[in-house]
Amino acid sequence: MTHQAPRPLADWAAGERRAITTVFTDIDDTLSLGGRLPAVAYAAMERLREAGLRVVPITGRPAGWCDHIARMWPVDGVVGENGAFWFRHDATRGRLVRRFLMDEATRAANRARLAELGQRILREVPGTALASDQLYREADLAIDFCEDVPTLPEEAVTRIVELFEEAGCTAKVSSIHVNGWFGRYDKLTMTRIFMEEAFGVDIHAGRERCAFAGDSPNDQPMFAHFARTAVGVANLRRFLPRLEAAPAWITSAEGGHGFAELAEALLAAR
Repeated sequence: MTHQAPRPLADWAAGERRAITTVFTDIDDTLSLGGRLPAVAYAAMERLREAGLRVVPITGRPAGWCDHIARMWPVDGVVGENGAFWFRHDATRGRLVRRFLMDEATRAANRARLAELGQRILREVPGTALASDQLYREADLAIDFCEDVPTLPEEAVTRIVELFEEAGCTAKVSSIHVNGWFGRYDKLTMTRIFMEEAFGVDIHAGRERCAFAGDSPNDQPMFAHFARTAVGVANLRRFLPRLEAAPAWITSAEGGHGFAELAEALLAAR
């Protein structure tokens, strides 16, 4: 571990919290808890938007889910499949805007290569399964190691990552899946593109006005970029020993209740 341990969210200065205008957040085990989206987390997103803040989920979940999230949730857009695309519902025109990093032909070719790789991983790492949401993915392969299968040991997760990387993929570990894809993008890559294209906002120059909430190793690019305004929900603690980049702050509650705690801290400062 090369980082400082996150400090309690209560220590975050009110003036810095007051400057936040955009809240980026992971979904699984950050907004959700035990595989469910608590009402307090959904209400927290709604309250933030009503107060004039942007809310943008940044997730490893698939395009099929993100279509629904962009249309139905109280959010300003969503980055999905660990940075493969952004979706945003344009209320003025009444339609969904979709922006992929790679064109359709490239995505189709990559899906075929990933399907073959997936079968190899299932053969070589007993107990794994394709994620139940794989059918709805456009650009990556998700291997389930604890969502709908009995929790696998850390050595199995490490082996999954190795198999992805041997095939030339980028691989990231979330709290439930190992996701792999062809390309060198990540959550931060597409978050930057989304904010520039949708809102004309430079998240490098204006990083002190953006907060990010996350819970697992695949959130490290966002933790590293936002540094002083990044927040881990309490269940991040189990990953801290293996993180190279950690958030500055941590909530006292887990999952969606931790996100609601963050929302309350931001709103109270305003």
